[in-house]
Amino acid sequence: MKRFCTIILLSVTALTAQPAADFRGQWELIPQASSEISLYSTLSLKFQNAEKGITIIQKWGGNRSFSDTLTLKTDGSTTKQIVPNRVWPTNVFMGLSMIPGDERSFSATWSENNRLLSVNYDYKIHGSQGIQPVSAVHEYELYEDNETLSYRIMRSTREEEPKIKYLFKRKGAKHAYVMELQDKWRIDGKLDEQAFLLSLQGIVNKKGPNLYFIYPENWPFNYTRPVFDYYKDKRFYTFHRLNSTEQAMKAFSDIPQGYVVWDKSVRTSLIVALTVSGLENAVIVSEELIPMAEKWGLKKVADFRGKFTGQSDAQIYQWAYDQYWDRCNKELIIWMGGVHGNQMQPGVADWGIYKEVFFQDLSSVPADTQEYELANRLLAEMKPMSLVMGWHSYAKDKERDHLKLTSSYGHVVEGLNTLPNFSFSHQIPFSHGFELKNNHHLDPGKPCEPKNKVYITCVQTDGLGIGSWHKPGRGEIPYAWEVIMNYYWLAPGMLEYFYSQATPNDYFIGCLSGPGYMYPKAVPKAYLPKLIDRANDLMQKLDLNVFEIMDYSEGATVEGNTELPKEIVDVYYEQMPTAIGFLNGYAPAFTFSVRNGRPLISYDYYLSPSRDQDDAVADLVELAEINSTRPYFLLMHVRESSDVKRVIGILENLPDEFELVPIDIFLTMAGKEPTFKERYLDD
Repeated sequence: MKRFCTIILLSVTALTAQPAADFRGQWELIPQASSEISLYSTLSLKFQNAEKGITIIQKWGGNRSFSDTLTLKTDGSTTKQIVPNRVWPTNVFMGLSMIPGDERSFSATWSENNRLLSVNYDYKIHGSQGIQPVSAVHEYELYEDNETLSYRIMRSTREEEPKIKYLFKRKGAKHAYVMELQDKWRIDGKLDEQAFLLSLQGIVNKKGPNLYFIYPENWPFNYTRPVFDYYKDKRFYTFHRLNSTEQAMKAFSDIPQGYVVWDKSVRTSLIVALTVSGLENAVIVSEELIPMAEKWGLKKVADFRGKFTGQSDAQIYQWAYDQYWDRCNKELIIWMGGVHGNQMQPGVADWGIYKEVFFQDLSSVPADTQEYELANRLLAEMKPMSLVMGWHSYAKDKERDHLKLTSSYGHVVEGLNTLPNFSFSHQIPFSHGFELKNNHHLDPGKPCEPKNKVYITCVQTDGLGIGSWHKPGRGEIPYAWEVIMNYYWLAPGMLEYFYSQATPNDYFIGCLSGPGYMYPKAVPKAYLPKLIDRANDLMQKLDLNVFEIMDYSEGATVEGNTELPKEIVDVYYEQMPTAIGFLNGYAPAFTFSVRNGRPLISYDYYLSPSRDQDDAVADLVELAEINSTRPYFLLMHVRESSDVKRVIGILENLPDEFELVPIDIFLTMAGKEPTFKERYLDD
């Protein structure tokens, strides 16, 4: 935040024009964003209505405190008041005092659409050398979220930095609960407690961002603790700790409207219970947790014990479809897949409950006839170009099967089943005045002219979700990171977290094939331009100019056909006119193009997390030997589980003719001197 704030109470009467922005009420200090307050430590504000103006009540301190009440007109006219106390509260450890019985004068005006209240003060202060006059301006500014207030004090006697500044939030605002989850996801372990907590999270967060979970250190999305710290320290949330399911139930006992029982002997019954939880605002319990739910007065809304015994997943989900589908969200659906068998990791469950979606883990393989047919029916009955979240079941199909099916209906995917806390993060907006700015390296005054070198650039896919953003080495070398563009509206506060952490060497690129993950060759032709146009709009909002494409709709990573036909490449060039270039593939791919200096380059190297560093160096040197024309542009994909330090160790052992460059420089030079051969599918 670049504004200055303090805590104040304010009121305005009907006798004057009511401010468009409502300052009224009590405000509490955000200490970590405020100037230090000697002795009293804290400050609170209260704004109240006053005849033809406003009353501001300042309380400095807690049990030991000093209060100052000021009633003034807000039309610019002067108000005078007798000084009631000698305390000069901004720093009582300075040898300065007010003069009790003396007169102080004020005048106040509104500006900035009545979001800024400026109060001019004139008074005398008593120092060790006598009495001196002081003029000051006190500014109270209400931010656009209407929950954050800044207070700045500028005095004629204090012109040097740092300025006196305080930041406040409405009393009771931005208070939430936090709980650390255990790493116990087995049905014969603590999965029932985890499912209860996640259902509770989805329900209570419908009332606002109320409950956040810190996941175990080995959770696939490894950012839950640093994002928690960011919400606390930078977004000024006050968190209260919960240590048990009983405490969680007690804290939110007035919000759930019932409970649904799942059958621990039929794993799929839990997935159906997730759907019921969202629709009925019912917490999910196993048989063992029923007494806790009823202790707090909850009534049973559904009981699946014995209901699905002996039934297949297709039969169970068909029953759930018949019972619940009509009431479910038709723009979002969740595949509750991932790990299978005696465990489940339903991190995304809170989000689906919050959005009242249909949960399932149906197979995307045509040979699984009944499940496949129902999956098709669900996707067909959703609004075109909708969002599919969660992840496919590792026991039923493959990623490429799942994406091919969802793409064939024009939908896009945002994974995974382990995605945490979205019912909370979805409600954290961008902070006041924050702008999404990428770390571009192109300088119009400095031409990028390629030399006879091997230019290499690194892209870490899945980097902001399950990758190495928090691992060693980030920021030490130029590096490109996939950014999940839908975070712009799905989780803006989290997107701000990543952008605010980025170093000059961290460069964000758009992905993956569309406004979310999709396979363009599988998308109906009528939808493809619309989807890419939607992705282009997100690119502009996120300040991105490089876009990545991937399509495995026609087979596996190596044996399958991962190439792009010219007519699909044409659509990307047409719908993304401001992109300076495109990337293609995951493992090495073989589509290349260039249009008006804007290249499309496929990966020439995939750095497997298991590849020995010396072998990786030898691989890259051999690629440069085979591609002997200079300059040679070598695009390298780094698997998300490799940290940047490991990549640095490889790059440092390459011959001198190799040069690491940022990806925007890389693409610009490749567009000027494309030594690759243009190539499309079937060429």
